[in-house]
Amino acid sequence: MIVDTHCHLDDPRYRDDLEAVLLRAKEAGVGAVIIPGADPDTLPLAREIAHAHENIYYAAGVHPYDMEKYDPGFLAGFLEDPLCVAVGECGLDYYRLSEDDGEKEAQIKEQKRVFADQIALAKRFKKPLIVHIREASGDALALLLQEGADEIGGVLHCYNADERLLALAPKGFYFGIGGVLTFKNAKKLPSVLPKIPLDRLVVETDGPYLTPHPHRGKRNEPAYTRLVLKKMGEVLGMEEKTLETLTTQNAWRLFGIASKG
Repeated sequence: MIVDTHCHLDDPRYRDDLEAVLLRAKEAGVGAVIIPGADPDTLPLAREIAHAHENIYYAAGVHPYDMEKYDPGFLAGFLEDPLCVAVGECGLDYYRLSEDDGEKEAQIKEQKRVFADQIALAKRFKKPLIVHIREASGDALALLLQEGADEIGGVLHCYNADERLLALAPKGFYFGIGGVLTFKNAKKLPSVLPKIPLDRLVVETDGPYLTPHPHRGKRNEPAYTRLVLKKMGEVLGMEEKTLETLTTQNAWRLFGIASKG
């Protein structure tokens, strides 16, 4: 079976056919899905989906783009739920910063504060982190080490192939590999993938985003993890079935969930 460690099933684009999406996932061999909490507004729906379906779990956190909505007390109410298995997605994203130097500095400072606070929340609830990093690898690495994130570990969602971040592998962090690996113009990730320890690899879609080839331009969904595994096998020279077993075991270990099937 496959575990999709990152799929936004609470996104409106799944609203009309969620059951069909989950059926296709099952038929493709996907045995579990983790819904990352990125926006507090959709967290209640993520919880509802997880409680209504077997082997669907979720996380509670705030994406850097939604940091103005951050409320640790609100998140704590979800983190007490056994089906809530992680804190995130949270992290640093410098892609859309203001061009005004003063405002840019303030935005970075606030992103760091909110990220650090969510690391503390993860340590408090003893749950791993789902980490989002975009154009902020150096600061994110420094903050994770500074705030003692190795106490709980986590996953670098949609790993950006920055080799500096491989330093987190011995610190309890895993690397989420998704559809980007299959893109025809992807060069960096295929070259860095063999450098990641095999016991630190997990698979994700980031659906509805980053749909793998040959379905680029369409909505992504958990069934497409099969395409990611296929490409991983080609890059690493490994059997797809071996990688399926390996990444699933890694996902269960990361999120502290007993294997099911």
